[in-house]
Amino acid sequence: MVERGSYTRAEIFSQPERWAQTLAQLKNQASEIKALLDEEQFQSVLFTGCGSTYYLAQAAAAICQQLVQIPARGLPASEIWLYPDSAYLTSQKTLLVAVSRSGETTETLRAVAAFKAQGNGKVITLSCYPTMPLASVGDLNLVLDAGQEDSVAQTRAFSVLYLGTVFLAALWAGKSDLIEALEKLPDAGSRLLRDYAELAKELGSDLSIERFYLLGSGLRYGLAAEVSLKLKEMTLSHSEPFHFLEYRHGPMSMVTEHTLLFGLESEVNHAAEKLVLSEMQARGARVLSLGESDADVVFKSGVPEAVRNILYLPFGQLMAFERSMAKGLNPDRPNNLETVVRLDNSGQAQTA
Repeated sequence: MVERGSYTRAEIFSQPERWAQTLAQLKNQASEIKALLDEEQFQSVLFTGCGSTYYLAQAAAAICQQLVQIPARGLPASEIWLYPDSAYLTSQKTLLVAVSRSGETTETLRAVAAFKAQGNGKVITLSCYPTMPLASVGDLNLVLDAGQEDSVAQTRAFSVLYLGTVFLAALWAGKSDLIEALEKLPDAGSRLLRDYAELAKELGSDLSIERFYLLGSGLRYGLAAEVSLKLKEMTLSHSEPFHFLEYRHGPMSMVTEHTLLFGLESEVNHAAEKLVLSEMQARGARVLSLGESDADVVFKSGVPEAVRNILYLPFGQLMAFERSMAKGLNPDRPNNLETVVRLDNSGQAQTA
């Protein structure tokens, strides 16, 4: 009998080691990746996935646009499959980056097929299992098997696949200094999990907290959405993501003493974001800030802001795990969820 939550806990704590493995693999494939990126003059980039990897696509698009200086969007795979005219311009040379942990999510496979049928772009896939369909449909297929996991809710897979997109953006932008800086992430992640595990347990076990709001802007919004999803999936809690300053425009009406605001603070706009947290704290909310310095959870990574955002993930994942355990749930097998969403020919979801 496998102990409740044992898979998720192991997957969260193993992430720094798996990041190191992934970086070594990506460096070995760097010339192959660069060759495809330089093959055509792409006019736009489209990242896609489903569920967690949709939020990954949003985060990946943000860093790609910032570093490469090319228009980039992150969309759910279903939008690219069902609404291609509003998803991208078929008149432009577009790079599609399709991300899936399993490599067999129906919507992602259909999005790639629909995109390829237009015949005006290239496809890079990122997945974790080499024998699954997605790993053979791209012009370049990156299989990051260090992200493989046994749990339904993604933790290790998400961070490994996200790291792959960060590496891709830095490589494409010719930022060798940023690629070198990525090597510091495993040590920083290990310190983070060691130093703040008790705080994550304290907050996760506090069932007086009824509402979670995850605040992140710029490169961090997609990551805030992913941490919010982990709280929904694992703990069945009220949880929503917002851009920092947007929280003032209506959502702050939900603040009570049972609210926790979880802030993924930036460096460049630290003052403006800190002010939002302070204002909500004055209205009765509890707040928790994460950042490189001057935060409740401090990274002290020495990694440039553009490529250190993966460090916001482990604490939030661990807090969700601890809340799930405190509520008597099983974080390994969340309610109503399957590892993969497969659709039949009519578009109806299949059950395991």
